[in-house]
Parts: sequence; C-alpha cells; structure tokens
Amino acid sequence: MNVLGNSSNFLRTSGFRWWLLLVVALLIVFLWPPADSKSLALKFVNWAVDPWDDLPTLPPPLPLGVGDDPQAVEIHDIQTQQYDAVYQRGGWSRTRLTLKVADDPLEPSTERQILTALAVVAVFLGWRWSWQNE
Repeated sequence: MNVLGNSSNFLRTSGFRWWLLLVVALLIVFLWPPADSKSLALKFVNWAVDPWDDLPTLPPPLPLGVGDDPQAVEIHDIQTQQYDAVYQRGGWSRTRLTLKVADDPLEPSTERQILTALAVVAVFLGWRWSWQNE
C-alpha cells in the first residue's frame, strides 16, 4: 500500500489549485490601481501601443488669457493638427491614440473592491476544492 495514499490525483488537483491562486494573485497585482496613478496593467498598455512616444496626444484646451498669445495658439494648433492627421487614418492608428491615454475604467476604490472580491472567491474555491479532495 502506498504510504501517501492516492497522492497522484491530489497532487494534480493541488497543483492546479496553486497555479489558479498564483494567476489570480498576479492578476490582482497587475490590475490593482494605486491612489494617484494608473494600474500596472494599464501603464503597460499605454506603453505597448506607443513604446517610442511617437504618437501625438490631443492638447488640452487653451487656458483663459493664453488665447492672446499668437505663439501659444500656433503651437496648440500644430499639436491639434498632428493629432487629427493620425486620427483621420482610422483603424489601428485611432485605437492606438485612444489606448495611449487610456485610464482605468472605474474609480480606484471600486476596482479595489472588485479585485478583493475576486481574491476572496479564488481562495474560497481553492479551499473548497481542497476540502472535497480530502
């Protein structure tokens, strides 16, 4: 008789359980938004669509009082024209422009609550599978 009993089935299930928990934990780390910035996953997406920072970004509206400065207006118009030229290409270029400045879809507190719920469910399922295999 095997001293460990039917260990081969338990090890397979246990290995799957630990890999699942590892994947969920890494997912939470990558998606967890800090208080004053974007999540690591979103920072990666922002970088991946424009790693050399070649794409233009749409400049913010001119602040009050700056409209009287012709040089500031000209610089703003040039930046807007560059952005519009890339945007008019459509397709993947337009998607890249959007993803370059994308932000987390939800408030950080809401995202943290969802990710915490995901972690609790993953741990509960791992514990539940462990209990069923004993």
